[in-house]
Amino acid sequence: MSSATAALPHRHVLTVPTLPAAVRVVRETAEMTFAEWGIAAGHPALGPALLILSELVTNSVRHAADTSPSLTVTFAAGDDTLAFAVHDRHPHHPGVLAATAGGGLAVIAEVMTAAGGTCVVRRDADGGGKSVWITLPLQPAKATP
Repeated sequence: MSSATAALPHRHVLTVPTLPAAVRVVRETAEMTFAEWGIAAGHPALGPALLILSELVTNSVRHAADTSPSLTVTFAAGDDTLAFAVHDRHPHHPGVLAATAGGGLAVIAEVMTAAGGTCVVRRDADGGGKSVWITLPLQPAKATP
């Protein structure tokens, strides 16, 4: 984890079984957690964050469930940054996420880039898993007239 991400004052960690229901649980937890941090409905970062989270968790459920009975999501935020990671114990490392990757990874790359975000994939020290970290800029929600 970078020192910038480690310095974010808000943090929440959720571990769930690597089952299809995890997508809903993670999304609902994200919505509640982000709302507590002031990133609620109408905030420009919320939609991209929820879509990316849903895709990352779906990928873990589809591809890592056999080797990773649970997955962990870390949420973090500061005044101008929202960061989150999905960790599983599958050894496949997707490399750099690009819109040409295909499937869910392409969706993640496209949404992340459009939102001005970044992605880092970090291998576990033993090589048996990885965390996909997404960082999105937080800009104030536009006031509704």
